[in-house]
Amino acid sequence: MLQRIREGSQGWVAKLIVGAIIVTFALFGAESLVGYFTAGSDDVATVNGEGISPRAVETQVQRGIRSGQVPPEQERQYRGQVIDQLIRQRVLDQYAENGGLHLSDDQLDQLIVSMPEFQDQQGRFSNEVFTNRLAQAGYSPSSFRRELRADTLRRQLQAGVAGAAFSLPSENQRLKALQQQQRTFRFATLTAADLEQPVDPQPADLERYYSSHQDEFVRPEEVKVNYLVLNQQDLTDDIDIDEQMLRDAYDAAREQAPREVSQILVTYGDERTQAEARERLEQAQSKLQSGVDFADVAREFSDDTGSAKQGGAMGSVTSQDDYGGDFVDTVLGLDVGDVSGITQSDYGLHLLKVTGIDIPTFEEDRDALARQLRQSQARAAFQQRVQRLTNDVYESDDLASVADELDLTLESSDWLSRDGGADGVLSNPDVLAAAFSPDVLEDGYNSDVIETDTQQRVVVRVTDHREASTLALDDVRDRVSRAVERQMTQTQLDELAGRWLERLRSGESVDAASWQQVEASTRDEASAPAAVVNEAFRLPRPDADVPSWGRVALEGRVALVGLESVSAGDAEDDGDFSAELATRLRAQSAIQGLDDTLQDEAEIDRR
Repeated sequence: MLQRIREGSQGWVAKLIVGAIIVTFALFGAESLVGYFTAGSDDVATVNGEGISPRAVETQVQRGIRSGQVPPEQERQYRGQVIDQLIRQRVLDQYAENGGLHLSDDQLDQLIVSMPEFQDQQGRFSNEVFTNRLAQAGYSPSSFRRELRADTLRRQLQAGVAGAAFSLPSENQRLKALQQQQRTFRFATLTAADLEQPVDPQPADLERYYSSHQDEFVRPEEVKVNYLVLNQQDLTDDIDIDEQMLRDAYDAAREQAPREVSQILVTYGDERTQAEARERLEQAQSKLQSGVDFADVAREFSDDTGSAKQGGAMGSVTSQDDYGGDFVDTVLGLDVGDVSGITQSDYGLHLLKVTGIDIPTFEEDRDALARQLRQSQARAAFQQRVQRLTNDVYESDDLASVADELDLTLESSDWLSRDGGADGVLSNPDVLAAAFSPDVLEDGYNSDVIETDTQQRVVVRVTDHREASTLALDDVRDRVSRAVERQMTQTQLDELAGRWLERLRSGESVDAASWQQVEASTRDEASAPAAVVNEAFRLPRPDADVPSWGRVALEGRVALVGLESVSAGDAEDDGDFSAELATRLRAQSAIQGLDDTLQDEAEIDRR
């Protein structure tokens, strides 16, 4: 899941006040989950009575296709892999739940704000980056939180299983020898150009393929909808800010701005009483009133030798600082040049002077203030309109009247399926879930107000509906033709490779093949396809000068592999690397064993 989000960024914590950020996530819980986890007779599988819906499968399939990780022609095969993965995840989720594993909302919030994928260039969590990354990966905030919570609990469970794994020294030694083993081999890749004649699919071939693969050519259930979008940014553009509002905002910001402060600190306790300390500060006050410079008085009277040497300068004080007593409130109440009365803190008694206020001038800050005021007023207006929208869509039998009431644009979609594929707000999984929910699709109601991000709400109403149906051959002939051509090509290449393999094993040469030599290859060899390297390390050790021969299917090709020699690795040095690798493999085996056991014991019904 996170990989899809990472791929959407290029190089996607300083100190954060997590509590302030968590407020953002409180808004993400309002999205309706109706329809997303609805189980029923259409479930593709059930795990211990808990259904896996077609929409859950299609969401993952479409994410894989849109990300470019899965070619469209492999959609059918990938769909089966997704179902297997969801079953595996479901049994793990049930096992974790039964075992009492739990991740609180606060823990989940802190995990999200610490993730680099959602941080800006300064390393701070950005809600804008968060929502953009999720949209690119096909998630809403709530669906992402659901999947992240489940994924985190699965990882905790697997980490516990893996932590119990260990390996013996003899196993480490044997593994190191295998890991360092090198193999010399050659391989040749057969392509369509090696066939005597190019494949030529006939109409009967197309009809035969179409008849046996009709599930690949199904038009899914689809709807057309009317929809409304309420966007906070649209409200921001219409808000007017006058001069007095800017002045008031600037004055409020100035009151809370950091102050550059100088101090005269007199401590009390072991050497003097509080009364004696106050008397000493009163002497300092008298000198200040007589015109002596504050810096000179600080050098004479202050017990803080560090700041006294600097004429009392102690640096910047902000509203977030905590000195105890009324220290910070006193500082924030002073203007430049003002000197406080005697003020108490956890460190003693002070006289304080503000020497500067860290804030731009009003003119320098004007544009930023205007933006902040517009955003603040837009947030308030947005929440009011969200409430009105919620009330109106509940009471109305259409969306046109709601659009007129709230001055929104009523928009219409083309055909939409549960699988997604639409642009803009209609690509949001929760919007699609609402469009296909029973209340909206079957009963004809307006949807609930859907939160697609913190500044946007959407409402949908179905205007047309058509059931799933198999597309006619004429409508998909090009797709069928390409699939048949790929299939026939792969079959003929495999047959050709089989004939050449017989000749090679009998000692004959195959001149037509273009051989590539790989010397002393490791298992991580990069100069040959991974499947070819795996085949080379799978083949038995050759006898004398007679190679061991094999073949492996590649996408649209077939490779012949001839293993010529094997060099054993050095098993004498039982270093940390081999021990670590052995333990990791043992852990993987333990995790796989848990997965297999849980699936064997579960009641799984594939439909």
